[in-house]
Amino acid sequence: MKTWHEMRAFPLAIRLLLVNQLGVNIGFYLLIPYLALHLSEDLGMSAAVVGIVLGVRNLSQQGLFLIGGSASDRLGARGVIIAGCALRTVGFGLFALGDGLAVLLAASVLSGLAGALFNPAVRAYLALEAGSRRAEAFALFNVFATTGALLGPLIGSALLLVDFRASALTAAGIFAVLTVAQALVLPAREAPPAGNSVLTDWREVVGNRRFLAFALAMVGMFTMENQLYLLLPEGARRATGWDGAAGLVFLVGTLSNLGFQLRITRALKERGSRARWIGAGLALMGLAFVPPMAVPGHGTAPTGLAETALRALPVLAGALLLYLGMMIAQPFVMELIPGFGRPELTGTYFGLFYVVSGVAAAAGNTVVGWAMDTGERTGAPWLPWACCLALGLLSAACVGRLHRRRALPGAKAPVPTAV
Repeated sequence: MKTWHEMRAFPLAIRLLLVNQLGVNIGFYLLIPYLALHLSEDLGMSAAVVGIVLGVRNLSQQGLFLIGGSASDRLGARGVIIAGCALRTVGFGLFALGDGLAVLLAASVLSGLAGALFNPAVRAYLALEAGSRRAEAFALFNVFATTGALLGPLIGSALLLVDFRASALTAAGIFAVLTVAQALVLPAREAPPAGNSVLTDWREVVGNRRFLAFALAMVGMFTMENQLYLLLPEGARRATGWDGAAGLVFLVGTLSNLGFQLRITRALKERGSRARWIGAGLALMGLAFVPPMAVPGHGTAPTGLAETALRALPVLAGALLLYLGMMIAQPFVMELIPGFGRPELTGTYFGLFYVVSGVAAAAGNTVVGWAMDTGERTGAPWLPWACCLALGLLSAACVGRLHRRRALPGAKAPVPTAV
C-alpha cells in the first residue's frame, strides 16, 4: 500500500514510466532467457550461431547507449522512449515470425537498439521530472523493475508450454501496448536547443573525469548485480540439488523490494551524504557473498526437505543482503548522475554510464565464470564468492575516496528542465 500511495503522489507521466518499466521487464524476461534454447533446440542452430545472435543483440544495446542518451537530449525523451518501445515490438515480433538467420539477426539488432534508445531516455525523463524527489522516483523504479524481472520468467515458462512463438508474440504485444500508452499519456515538450554538436557533447561528458571515476567505481555494483543471474542461481541449485531453487533468489528480491525499498530510501535520504549510503550499499553487496561460501562445496544432494532448506538458507541470506545493498545504493547512484554535468546532457550522461556498466558486466561475468571453473577444478568452491566480496569492498572504498576528494555532486538535485 505504501508503494501505491507513493506512486500516486507523482505526476501521471512518471506513474506511466514506472508501469512502463514493469512491462518492459516482463516482456524482456519472458522471452530473452529462453531465446538460446529456442535457437538451439527448436531451430537446430549450432552453439556458434546462437552465440552470434545473442551477441549481436547485446552489442546493439550496450554499444549504442550513448547514441540513445544523446537522442534523448536533442530530440526529447518522449519521442525516443516511444521509438524504442516501437522498435522492440517489431524486433520481438520478428523473433516469432522468422526462422532464418538473417531475420533473427535483424530481430536482435532491432531489439538491442530499442533498449539503447529507451533505457537512458526513461532514466533521463525520470531524473528531470522528479526534481527534489528523484531518489524516491528511482526507488519506485527499482520496485517495478524487480517485480517485472520476477514475473517475466514465470509467464515465459508458462507460455513455453504452448511454444516459443507464443512467448515472442506476447512480449511484442506488451511493448505495443506500452508504445500506445506512452504516445497518449507522456506530455509533448520541446527539447532545449542544442548549442554544440553531438561530438562536442560527447567530448564534454567523456572529458568529465569526476564522472568517469564515479562510473568506474560503480563497476563493482553492476558486476555483483549480474550475479543474480549467474553465481547465486548456480549456488542455489548446487546447495539444494533442485533447479527450481534459482527462482527463490528472485522471489526473495521481489518481496524485499516491495517491503523495504521505499522505506530504506526515505529513511536514508535526509541522513548523511549520498556517497556515504552508496558506499555502505556497495559494501553490503560485497558482504552478501560471504554466507553462500558455506554451501557450494556440497558434493551430494540433500536427503530431505529439512536439509534442503538448511542448505538453501545461506544462499538466500546472501541474495537478501545483495538486494538490500542494491536498495541502499541504486536510487542514490541514479540521483547523482545528472549532477555531474549540465541538465541538457542528462541523457548523454546516463547513456555513457550504461555503456560503462555493460562493459563492466561482461568483464565481471567473465572473471566470475573463470573463478567458478577454477574453484571447481582446484577444490576451492569459495573462490568466485571471494572475488565478488573483494570487488564490492573495493568499489565501496573507491566511492569513499571520491567523496573525501569532493569529486561527487552535492546532495541537492539540479533544477529540472523540460525534457
